[in-house]
Amino acid sequence: MQMIDDFVRFLQNSPTVWHAAKEISNRLAAADFTPLEEQNPWDLKPGQGYFLFREGALCAFRMSTHAPQRVIIAASHTDSPALKLKPQPDIASHGLSQLATEIYGAPLLHTWLDRDLCLAGQIATLSPCGSIDMHLVYLDHLPLSIPSIAPHLERTLSEKGLHIHKQDHLKPIFSLSPTTLASHLSLPNILSFDLFLVPTQPPSYLGPSNELLSAYRIDNLSSAHASLHALLQAKAQPHTLQMAIFWDHEEIGSNSYTGAKSDFLLQTLERLSLHAHLSREDFMRLKARSLCLSIDVAHGLHPNFTEKFDPQNTPHLGQGVAFKFSAEQKYANSAPTTAFLIHLCKTHSIPYQLSASRSDIPSGSTVGSFMAANLGIPTIDIGVPIWAMHSTRETLSPTDQTSLAHLLQAAFQ
Repeated sequence: MQMIDDFVRFLQNSPTVWHAAKEISNRLAAADFTPLEEQNPWDLKPGQGYFLFREGALCAFRMSTHAPQRVIIAASHTDSPALKLKPQPDIASHGLSQLATEIYGAPLLHTWLDRDLCLAGQIATLSPCGSIDMHLVYLDHLPLSIPSIAPHLERTLSEKGLHIHKQDHLKPIFSLSPTTLASHLSLPNILSFDLFLVPTQPPSYLGPSNELLSAYRIDNLSSAHASLHALLQAKAQPHTLQMAIFWDHEEIGSNSYTGAKSDFLLQTLERLSLHAHLSREDFMRLKARSLCLSIDVAHGLHPNFTEKFDPQNTPHLGQGVAFKFSAEQKYANSAPTTAFLIHLCKTHSIPYQLSASRSDIPSGSTVGSFMAANLGIPTIDIGVPIWAMHSTRETLSPTDQTSLAHLLQAAFQ
């Protein structure tokens, strides 16, 4: 359980994508990984670890001890479906103070009601010397809530459920008195912000033997933590460059400066090939010998909704890592990449499962397919099965999380 307790701490320290990037960078620095910046020259040493930011995205890698011949990439994302504050958030309504939100991704909206919430994210301020300073904030001294409507006032609730209007029903109560958010912030000269609502309830174990873990942002911090753990535990290899990429904006399509459709990873790989004095042809050969593991959560069998799952191809919580398949390539997979990982699982006694959606219920998607298309690197989608994906309270099996970390470490080796 030591790794799972560490995962719990990782969850608690990562309420937003920027907090997650900071937590990852702190752990990398503690393991003697050296920070780099895109705008500066790089001086890289064989066998050493490095990392660099692009706003909320982060790329970490360990150099091979000799000329690289392949790259093993563990790709995850650190954003989650949520409610984000609008740029002018203050609402005065019937003597109350509320905050205006918009929807980020596809959250299960009803799970945001009647929750203890606060704000977290980043705030940009103007310093006395005229520079722009960024501040990570977790504003738990300003608790919020979005109350639901009582059944006496909405008589169809028990039969039809609550219809949540995205504009009108997702405005948290900030105060019973007229006030503004800025007046309660200690930071002077605020220029802009990215603030999200986040639940304040900590992660918790469930079941008589702690066989389940429930928390916010399991999608997809479970994959990010497993990738980071595997990279830190792996040893430098003679000809394998080990890399973990932590993307932002996956939940809204990845089409951004910090998303998986950007050039962040490709530019990093090209710079590493230049440092290794690889020719253009050698770089193409290196990519053809490489492997990308796209890691994101899967839908585990829900015993109350079994009709929503394929009877032969549905992963179960507690039975291993899910290998995700889609005939439409919404998940990147092929017989060669799948065979490699299955062989790895059998060699290291790591439990695994094969997963595909019902043919009449379309699957979701991940960063895997367009990373494979854009990079020209063979890719496979894997992840741990969970319940209540996109809820403020998701659930996984700690044994699956441990299996995922062991599989990624074996792939790096």
